[in-house]
Amino acid sequence: MNDPFDEFAEKMRQGGCNAAAIRAFRHSYENLAAGKTGLIPEASIEPVVALPHLEQIKAQAGDGALLAQAVMIKLNGGLGTSMGLEKAKSLLRLKDGLTFLDFIAKQVLYLRQQHNSPLRFMLMNSFSTSADTLEFLKKYPELGEPKSLELLQSAVPKVDARTLRPVSWPPNPELEWCPPGHGDLYPSLLGSGWLDRLLAAGVKYLFVSNADNLGASLDLGLLNYFVDSNQSFLMEVCERTASDRKGGHLAQRDGQLLLRESAQCPPEDMDAFQDIHRHRFFNTNNLWIRLDRLKALLDEKGGFLPLPIIKNVKTVDPRDKNSPKVFQLETAMGAATGCFDDAGAMVVPRTRFAPVKTTSDLLALRSDAYTVTKDWRLVLAPDTQGIPPMLDLDADHYKLVDQLDAKLVDGAPSLVSCRELIVRGPVLFSTKNVFKGKVSIKNKSATPKALPPGEYKDITQEL
Repeated sequence: MNDPFDEFAEKMRQGGCNAAAIRAFRHSYENLAAGKTGLIPEASIEPVVALPHLEQIKAQAGDGALLAQAVMIKLNGGLGTSMGLEKAKSLLRLKDGLTFLDFIAKQVLYLRQQHNSPLRFMLMNSFSTSADTLEFLKKYPELGEPKSLELLQSAVPKVDARTLRPVSWPPNPELEWCPPGHGDLYPSLLGSGWLDRLLAAGVKYLFVSNADNLGASLDLGLLNYFVDSNQSFLMEVCERTASDRKGGHLAQRDGQLLLRESAQCPPEDMDAFQDIHRHRFFNTNNLWIRLDRLKALLDEKGGFLPLPIIKNVKTVDPRDKNSPKVFQLETAMGAATGCFDDAGAMVVPRTRFAPVKTTSDLLALRSDAYTVTKDWRLVLAPDTQGIPPMLDLDADHYKLVDQLDAKLVDGAPSLVSCRELIVRGPVLFSTKNVFKGKVSIKNKSATPKALPPGEYKDITQEL
């Protein structure tokens, strides 16, 4: 009998996928075919109770000499389609006319200048973001030739849910493929040859984070701690708050750290998953990895990391609910914490976690709740006391970036003293609106109405 994976392997080879990407996808597919759901029941894990805190570490920042042995990679594969964008999310303007990529470039150049170091920098692009990103990087020639900064993410076939074969969709063959999740970092590093090239150049330490998290710069104190700890893998985590209850969390099983994403939680365990007092820490996706140890582990495991699968059930054409049902198999790069015997975690302050997943996040960043540091990070303003405002914007009027922009023609309101803001209906804001405490603004009509200037504190305001 033929190997059921042969069709996938051939399709991936024809699609230009390298051998490492094919090996990694084989592992995910064989888990799927064996009936492994990737689910992690609550009864099989234990909470993580105590971890070291960055504030308690007395690591010296040093003179930056270790930067010469480090590489900083930003995950830049997302298009921001959930917010109505059709180009790289990192090209979205955030503050003072600057984009994510502007801030990232300025962070790297600041570190190089401050420490007179040839810190290496790369972007992990997808086929969707590559062209726009490389064109934008021409703006910063001092970073290097744009193509030399790119690590290209793979694509993997969607699996027909009925037959478990590669799905076929002649109306649009591009829809037969999907992103493999950021766990693709490892096969992409190996299969592209970048892992060997970096090691040959004396690079031992990788810091990787999401392009949409501008709090995640390469911190010298953390780099020194990571080197001194002699760990192979270090995950930065934050204390969960109410706004984080739906995101993945850190746990442990038999003394080994593991990561559980919401898609890996059985429905009956969702209350425990969202219990922020039981599961106190979430993964920021800021990771530190010893590249020489990663290479050794990949060699030991046969050229791939056995990451747990994340099975997403979709239709092959997301816009056609009657199109064939498919499985999109993904892996999470943070799940590699379960592959290293000496993996660790570090609790970091919220200043290292400022992502943009929704227009609510974007509004918060554009407001005075966040400030720009001298090293070009976007961090929570001191007056927020480390807690971001909880924003609940009416999805009918604010879900897309252009919808938000239309409501902020006169600037973003003050949110630095706001704990919670709920907006229902189309409301036009300005810099003269100041929110404090918990505020609810309602416009029951379909016609946009401007909120009058003034301070709104612990109040429900109807327009």
